[in-house]
Amino acid sequence: MNGGGATRTVHKTAQKIFVARTCISLSLNGKQRNSLDFCTWAATASSNCRSSIVSRGEISYVSTTRTVSSSIYDYNVRMGEVGRRGNVAAARKLFDDMPERDKVSYASMISIYLKHDEFHKAERLFCETPACMRSIVANSAMVHAYAKAGRIDRAQEIFDKMPERNAFSWTSLISGYFKLGKVDNALELFRKMPEGDKNEITWTNVILGLARNGLVFEARGAFDQMPVKNVVAWTSMIKAYVENSLVNEAFELFKVMPMRNLYSWNIMICGFMDKNRVNEAKELFESMPWRNAVSWTTMVTGLARNGMTVLARKYFDQTPNKDISAWNAMITAYTGEGRMVEAGELFKSMPKRNIVTWNAIIDGYSKDRQEDEAFLHFVSMLRSCISPNETSLTSLLTSSSGILGVLQAHGLIVQLGFDTETSLANTLITMYYRSGDVSSARVAFDNLEAKDIVTWTAMILAYSNHGFGIHALQVFARMLRSGHNPDGITFVGVLSACSHAGFVKKGRMLFDSIRSAYGLELMPEHYSCLVDILGRAGLVNEAMKVVDEMPPDKYDGVVLGALLGACRLHGVDELVDQIGDELIEIEPASSGGYVLLANAYAASGKWDKFSKLRKKMKDRDVKKLPGLSQIDVNGKSHVFLARDRSHPEMEEIYKLLHEKLLPQMQDFGFDTAVIL
Repeated sequence: MNGGGATRTVHKTAQKIFVARTCISLSLNGKQRNSLDFCTWAATASSNCRSSIVSRGEISYVSTTRTVSSSIYDYNVRMGEVGRRGNVAAARKLFDDMPERDKVSYASMISIYLKHDEFHKAERLFCETPACMRSIVANSAMVHAYAKAGRIDRAQEIFDKMPERNAFSWTSLISGYFKLGKVDNALELFRKMPEGDKNEITWTNVILGLARNGLVFEARGAFDQMPVKNVVAWTSMIKAYVENSLVNEAFELFKVMPMRNLYSWNIMICGFMDKNRVNEAKELFESMPWRNAVSWTTMVTGLARNGMTVLARKYFDQTPNKDISAWNAMITAYTGEGRMVEAGELFKSMPKRNIVTWNAIIDGYSKDRQEDEAFLHFVSMLRSCISPNETSLTSLLTSSSGILGVLQAHGLIVQLGFDTETSLANTLITMYYRSGDVSSARVAFDNLEAKDIVTWTAMILAYSNHGFGIHALQVFARMLRSGHNPDGITFVGVLSACSHAGFVKKGRMLFDSIRSAYGLELMPEHYSCLVDILGRAGLVNEAMKVVDEMPPDKYDGVVLGALLGACRLHGVDELVDQIGDELIEIEPASSGGYVLLANAYAASGKWDKFSKLRKKMKDRDVKKLPGLSQIDVNGKSHVFLARDRSHPEMEEIYKLLHEKLLPQMQDFGFDTAVIL
């Protein structure tokens, strides 16, 4: 062989080694191996090699005559180094300043973009790359990126045009199909993959792909077929069992593993914790030959999730070199139990915080109804130069107890550029209508372009819950025209709207369509809405028939409550006792049934029965939560409880109620003889 041929052969060998190393690096989510990353390998591979030595997994190159200019090589190396430090703009400037580029130049710049989550820039550069400059590395990187982004058709298109493929490109495409639930496509591709290209990473992706699509036994079949099983493969199969709640099978496999790593131990402990098998998790933890921060955090999180916060705190205190995840786990445990004093103390003593920490404490205060604390911590987060995400803003929004808080949160959402996020807009619509501001809910609804089924349902519920039945039905019609199919909750809102609007015929038709047209399962709430529709229209016998014919598993207090309300409204006293007693029997600890029945007795003047019912409530220690209302006046919220006399303007308020509001309510047909 002549010198030129030898150089080309060695160069090709070096590039194959580089590609293999690059694929492994990318498949491990960009984690650096030794001191070289993707970009540095790309730069290094641009030089020819006179010889390559592979020893103990390391590669050493002996520099030789370069077939490309040293200028390109130097630029590639510098670009890789700059990209590795995270300066993407500087790397691109070096790329643009290059007098001449080779395949590695393009591959390196594309990879830098992908490594720093700038997919669209990588895509644009890839499209601009001349066909002759598209290396196997660039092609494989884009197949991986498109598959990861769920754009599997584009990934397949590039894959089909690749003149040469490697294990990384095959595995990326297979994983992409599994991720989208296209199991048949993934398995067909795996069957077509050359046997020599199938490595442990490929097999592991197949195992996890099958398991995550609910095919855990098929995953075990793939595991058993693996020609060589390393510790990653064993651990992946254990993980597959744990994710499918097959902890016994996972533990049986764990016990026969020839070798275990930390991840094997941690995932098995997590599996026991998920199934509330705390003692087994503790025993396994104690028998670990060594532990890392994840091991300790898994114990803290698992114990807290199983209601053992005190024990979780003991493990937390014993954790050596606590990382931020351990702190977050303990704070989340406290906030989950509403122990905001302990959560706040721990939060203050943290050496370092991240977005997860801030979200946990803000959400904790939000759920504990400490609106001011939630807002103050949100502001502190901004001052700490931590950028909020959707979770932060959702917690802030749900902490708002009145319309002013919702408006304030809405302003921040717009200012921070999150007003186009669908899930956040859905919460905003819900919070507006819960605060009584349906018009602002509609504005938020109209301003959102990317509406989903939750968006439409939230707007329907907003109108329905405030008595605007016709408006709710109009939104429902628009939703159907837009191509969105309703779900069970949508129908609760729509049927409730029919009840408020008095549309009996339409209500019946919509109720029948839940199963016949949309194939949805009827919920107890659907039956209660239909009973309410019929009851309000005076069709009590038909409402009774609906209740008598409904499946036993749908029969609950909500349905009986609607029927009792209909009987009370239309004076069907002979059924009140029967339905009321049955309602109390079904839900003996709930005050709702007692209140409905007591109000029925009071309305019909049956005071002896009313007194007996009050005594039964007292004997059973059933307490009714006082009703409350809230109004915001001049920037201040005023909350009123039932029979509340604590307000400084109490005399004027009650005078207004008795002289003006109650007579108006009676004129509109409202029953004001409510006792409880």
